[in-house]
Amino acid sequence: MSRAMQCQSCLPWGSWARLSRSLAGSRGTRSVSVCAAAVPGPAGRCFLRKILRTSSISLPRGCVRYQGGSEQSPAPPGSSRHGQSQLRNVASSGAIKKHQKSLSAWFSHQPNEERQFGPSFSLDAVHVDPVIRESSLEEILKPSPDLTIQNQLQQPSRRVISLHNLFDVDACGRQVKNVVLYGTVGTGKSTLIKKMVVDWCHGRLPRFELVIPFSCEDLSHSHAHVSLRRLITKKYQHLRDVVPVLEASNLRVLFILNGLERLNLDFRLAGTELCCDPNEPVPPSAIVVNLLRKYLLPEASIIVTTRPSAVRRIPGKYVGRYAEICGFSDTNLQKLYFQMRLSQPGCAGEESQDRSSAEQENLVEMLSRNLERHDQITAACFLPSYCWLVCTTLHFLYFTRTVPPSQTLTGIYTSFLRLNFSGEVLDSTDPTHISMMKYVAKTVGKLAYEGVMSRKTCFSEEDLQQCFEVKMKTESELNLLEVFRSDVFRFFLSPCVQPGKEHAFVFTIPAMQEYLAALYVVLGEKKTLAQRVGQELSEVIGKVSEDVAVVVTIISKVLPLRFLPVLFNLLKIFPRYFSRVSGKDKDAIAHTMAEELFKEEDYYNDDVLDQINSSILGVEGPMRHPDEAADDEVFELFPIFMGGILSRRNRAILEQLGCSIKNLAAFEIAKAMKKTVIRKGRKGLPPSELMDYLFFLHEFQNERFTAEAIRSLRAVNLSSVKMTPLKCSVLASVMSTTCHEVEELNLTSCNLDSGSLRTLFPALLRCKALHLQLNSLGSDACKEIRDLLLHDKCAVSSLRLANNPVGEQGARYLAEALAGNRSLTQLSLLHTALGDAGAEAIAQRLAENQHLRELNLGYNSLTDAAALRVVEVAKRHETLDKVHLYFNDISEDGKRALDSLRMDRDGVRALVFLTAGTDVSDYWSHILNVAQRNLPFWDRERVRQHLALLLQDLESSRRQTANPWRKAKFLRVESEVKKMLGKLQNGTL
Repeated sequence: MSRAMQCQSCLPWGSWARLSRSLAGSRGTRSVSVCAAAVPGPAGRCFLRKILRTSSISLPRGCVRYQGGSEQSPAPPGSSRHGQSQLRNVASSGAIKKHQKSLSAWFSHQPNEERQFGPSFSLDAVHVDPVIRESSLEEILKPSPDLTIQNQLQQPSRRVISLHNLFDVDACGRQVKNVVLYGTVGTGKSTLIKKMVVDWCHGRLPRFELVIPFSCEDLSHSHAHVSLRRLITKKYQHLRDVVPVLEASNLRVLFILNGLERLNLDFRLAGTELCCDPNEPVPPSAIVVNLLRKYLLPEASIIVTTRPSAVRRIPGKYVGRYAEICGFSDTNLQKLYFQMRLSQPGCAGEESQDRSSAEQENLVEMLSRNLERHDQITAACFLPSYCWLVCTTLHFLYFTRTVPPSQTLTGIYTSFLRLNFSGEVLDSTDPTHISMMKYVAKTVGKLAYEGVMSRKTCFSEEDLQQCFEVKMKTESELNLLEVFRSDVFRFFLSPCVQPGKEHAFVFTIPAMQEYLAALYVVLGEKKTLAQRVGQELSEVIGKVSEDVAVVVTIISKVLPLRFLPVLFNLLKIFPRYFSRVSGKDKDAIAHTMAEELFKEEDYYNDDVLDQINSSILGVEGPMRHPDEAADDEVFELFPIFMGGILSRRNRAILEQLGCSIKNLAAFEIAKAMKKTVIRKGRKGLPPSELMDYLFFLHEFQNERFTAEAIRSLRAVNLSSVKMTPLKCSVLASVMSTTCHEVEELNLTSCNLDSGSLRTLFPALLRCKALHLQLNSLGSDACKEIRDLLLHDKCAVSSLRLANNPVGEQGARYLAEALAGNRSLTQLSLLHTALGDAGAEAIAQRLAENQHLRELNLGYNSLTDAAALRVVEVAKRHETLDKVHLYFNDISEDGKRALDSLRMDRDGVRALVFLTAGTDVSDYWSHILNVAQRNLPFWDRERVRQHLALLLQDLESSRRQTANPWRKAKFLRVESEVKKMLGKLQNGTL
C-alpha cells in the first residue's frame, strides 16, 4: 500500500517526457457507444451548479445506439417485496418521474456555443462516447513511460469498459459500489456524466431507480452545516417525499459527484467525524466522505469524476473500480464523430439541399483522408474537446453565410477555453486559488510567445524546463506545476509525430500557440523585472498615499509642519510618473501587433483563413518526403488574435476565466494602434495580406477604429483571393462601418457567385470601379448585378465582367440595368458568350441609357449584323463614343462598313482590327495587350486564327499605302503580331 500511495511528484524532476500517463493505444475490438451527449468541458458542469433552476422543456426520447464487441450486464435482482411495495407507493406519487423530467430538461440543454456555432444536438441525435479503460491506483501513481506516439501504441491493452458496465462485479466477484472516473482536461468527463443522467431519465439505465447528481464545485462554496436530506431536497424539490424513505425502501440509488478536485476531503477520523444519520447537519465535505466510506447510506452507489491529480484524495480501500477516460484513441472514433457532426441536417445553412449535402460529404471526406495520414491533427483529436473545436472551426469557415457581430475566430477559441476552463481552479488546496486559465496564460503563454518570436513550433524538453521550472522558488509553485503536468499539460501540448522528433512537443492545435502567445502579450505578462517591480511599488505607494492623505492634512493643521504636505506630494509623484512610463507598454503592444501584421516576408503567403483550412483538412497532392526541408513557419494569426482578444466580448469571457483585461488598457492599446496599424495599412498590400488586414479589423470588433482604417483605403485589391462566403461576409462587415466611396474594388478571379454578390451588395454600391472578371458569373449573378445598378445609391461608374459566362439571359438582365442606371460610364463584356442574341438585347435598351461612354463586346462571336446593329445604336447615343468589337466573327464587308465610321462625323469609334483604313489603329497596342492578358482563359486555337486574320489585314493595308512612315508603322505592328503567333505555337505564351 505504501508503494501505491507514492506521489507523482517523486518522479525525476527534469523529465518532461514522463510527465503524464500515456494514451491507450490498443486498436483491438472495442465497444462503440453512440448516444446523446453535450459539449466538452466544465460547461457540462454548469448544469450541476445550477440544477435547482430546472427547465420545463421536454425533448424527444429517441436515441441511436451502436454496440459492438461487448454485452451490457443485466440489471441486478430486485429488492425485497416490502421495499418494492414502498417503491410503488413513491412512484405512484410521480415524484421520481417529475425528477426525471426536470433532469432531462436541464441536462438536454445546450450551451450558447452550440447554438451559435453549429447545429444543436437533442436526444434524437447522436454523439460518440470516448473510450473508457479500467485502471488501478497502482497504475495511476506509478512513473509513466515517455510520452511519445510510439510508446502510446505499444502500451499493454487494458480492458475497455462501457459506461453502463462500470458497476459490474470486479475481478474477484465483489459488487462495485464506488467508481472513480478520471481523465485530463478535455477528455469528456462532464459529457459522460451528462449522458449517464439523460440515459437514466429515458429508461436506458435500469440498474438504478434513482439518480442524484451533485456538483462538487457547488458543494465547495457551501460552508454551512447541512444534512444529506436537506441537501437533496434543497437541490431537487421533487424528491422531498422520496428522501425520508431512501434508506428504508432499499431504492437502488446512484449519487454522482462531478469534479471532486474542487473539494478538500479529509478521510481521517480526526478530520471528519463519522456520520450515519441523513438528518444530521454536517459540512458538505463530511457528507461526501461518509458516503464514500459507506457509513452513510451504505447501499447507495457512487460515481466520482475527477482529474488525475485528485484521484489519490480518496483512499484506495473506498474505491471499487478506477476507470480512465482515454478520449478518441482510435481514428475510427474520430471519423465517426466528424461524420455525425458535420453531416447533421441544417449544418450548411439555408442553401439548396443537394449543394449543401455535397459540400458536407466532400468536407468529411477531406478530413477523413487527412486523419488517415496520421498527421498531427490525429494526435490532437485524441481529445473530444478538440474534435469539437475542429468541427466548429470548419462550420465557421464553410457554412457561415453572414457573420454576426459577435462571431469571430478569436471568439471561437475564447469560447472553447470557457467551455473547458470556466470556473476551474488549478489546485483547490493551494491558498492562492489561481485560476487554471491564468496559470496557463503565464506559463504556456510564455512558451507560445517565445516560439512565435523565434519562428518555432516544436519544443524540446530543455525548452519546457526553461519555461516552466526556472522561476520555481517555493513549495506552492512546485505543487502547482505538478498538478498542471498531471491534469492540463496534454490539453495544450502533445508529442510530435514527425520522424526524428518523437521526444519533442508541439501545440495540440497549431493556432492555439498563436492564441496563447497573443493572450500572454495582451495580459501584459511580457514585462522586464524593472517593470514588474515598478508596477508593484507604484500600487503599494498609491494605496498608502490614499490612507496617509487624511492623516497628513489633519497633522499639518494642528502642528506647524509645513514640510509634510511637500513630502507627501513628492511621494505621490512616483505613481504618476510610473503611469506615464507604463503607458509605453501599450505602445509596445501596438507596435508588436503592427510589426507582426505587416511582415513583408509573409506578404505572399495564403491568407490566414486558407491557412487554417489547410491545417485542418491538409493539402491535396503528394506528401512531403521526410528528408525534404520544411517550409518556414508563419504566425500570421498571432496579431489577429491580439486584436480579437481586445474586443469587449472576448474580454468579458476571459474575465470569467481569471484573465482580466481592463477597459482602460484596451482603450490605450487601441489609441496606440492608430499610430502604427492604420499608418502601415495605408501602404499598398498584396491581396492575401490585405485580406488578413480586413480580417484583423473584423476580429478587433472596434467599429470606430475600423471605420478610420477603411476610410484610409481608397482602393481594395483582393484579386485571386478565394472569396468564400465567410470572407465575403467579413469584407461586407468591415466596409459597412463607413459610408465613404471606394475608388476601386478588384475582385478578379475570386470564385464569386450570386450568393457572394448578394452578401457584398452594400459594399459594392459604394465602389466606383468594380472588377468582377474571371468569376464564372452566370445569369443568376447578372440578376444581382442588375439590382445593384438600378439601386438609387449605386456609385459604380466602371464595371468589368470579362471572361464570365453571362450568356443571352444575363445580357437581358444587364440591358435592363443599363436602361435605368445613371452612374455607369464603362462596361466591359469581353468574352462573356453573348452571341448575336445577347448583343441584340443590349442594343435594344442601349438608347435608354444616357451616361455610358465605353462598351466592350469583344470576343463574343458577333457576326456582321449584330456588330452593325450595336454600332448603329451607338451612333445615336449621346455619350457613347467607343465600342470594342475585336476578336469577333466579322467579315471583310463588315470590316469595311465599320472602317467607314468617323469620330467627327458619326460620334463613335469601333475598335475591330489593328488597322484604320490605310493607317495603323491608334488602339493596336491595347488590342494586343488584351489578347495577351486573357490568353490563359481563351481558346488558344481561336486566338491563333484571329491573330492570323489580323496579320493578313495588316499586310494588305501596308501594300495599299505608299507613305513610308505608315509602312514602317505597319511593319512594327506586324512584327509584334508575328512574335505573339510564334510564342503561341511554341507554347511559351
